[in-house]
Amino acid sequence: MFFLFLFGTLVLKETWAGSHSKSYFVTIMSSPELQEPRKVVVGYVDAQQIEYFDSHSANQRVEPRAQWMHKMGQDYWQGQTRIARAETQNYRVGLETLRNYYNQSKGGVHVFQTLIGCEISSDGSFKRGILQHAYDGLDYISLDMETYTWTAAVPVALITKRKWESDGKFLKRGKAYLEEECVQWLHKHLEDGKDSLLRTDPPAAQVTHHAGSKGEVILQCRAQGFYPSEISLAWLRDGEEQLQDTEFIETRPAGDGTFQKWAAVSLTSGQEEEYICQIQHEELPEPLTLKWEPQTSSIWICGGIIAIALLIAVVAGVVIWRKQNSDGKEGNYIQTADNDSTQGSDVSFI
Repeated sequence: MFFLFLFGTLVLKETWAGSHSKSYFVTIMSSPELQEPRKVVVGYVDAQQIEYFDSHSANQRVEPRAQWMHKMGQDYWQGQTRIARAETQNYRVGLETLRNYYNQSKGGVHVFQTLIGCEISSDGSFKRGILQHAYDGLDYISLDMETYTWTAAVPVALITKRKWESDGKFLKRGKAYLEEECVQWLHKHLEDGKDSLLRTDPPAAQVTHHAGSKGEVILQCRAQGFYPSEISLAWLRDGEEQLQDTEFIETRPAGDGTFQKWAAVSLTSGQEEEYICQIQHEELPEPLTLKWEPQTSSIWICGGIIAIALLIAVVAGVVIWRKQNSDGKEGNYIQTADNDSTQGSDVSFI
């Protein structure tokens, strides 16, 4: 817990708008072109990238990706770098072990990934944690946060499940990190980066009209540019929500620190005037309602303000998989045995 004391008391008695998350995405890849597997780690608070590590970089250091992260000081970055370098070897061994489990040769491209982190409620309390692993683009094993047991997604992962369940310390450290240490570090980050992380942005919204493949009409209601991520979109007809005929996409990062979401409803041509899209967000004083209006279909509306939202590219090279019952929030390292940092990983592995 050295770093917790070094950087002050992290359990802050404060209320923040919406929920917030701290997450790490770890990817290690082998290929015939690489002399050694390459590991890349990207850290986030909410949708904002805060840290980055590349084992094939010239300095092999963990680097800040948000200006306010420089407040952490050199001791923090040196500790993080030491852990990241040690974990690189752990992941390389794990990748080799997985190839052996699958009876694969060293040729070809193989990828092992980890998503780990925590989410807190607006009152700062622990809301949920996530710890998932994937191999070659498919779920491999994950931690069930309700029962704190390992769930094997494929038969081969039963080997790993039995190994990890026999090591009680591994699970105990993981639970302590997800529910306590990750939450404390997230509090620290929210305080240091509050000018950018705790802002609120209202959604811009638009309804567009599309022709369906079977002759039906599809109205799409899209909201973007909003922060925090909690938002509600609903299609109403005569005041009743049309869940059965509506298709949703999950809320997604827009790449600029804000979020986007859409909902599409199928209907018969000529019924467009009967449908209303209702949007609710904490930055809207009251629910925003929109209808399909051909003459203004290109206008983005939010509380009477017209804006055109510009998207920027999401950080390349990080592949994120999500389970159907997950909100898509984030992952972090598990603490190492030497306690150099509460963000280290103990992947004794696979």
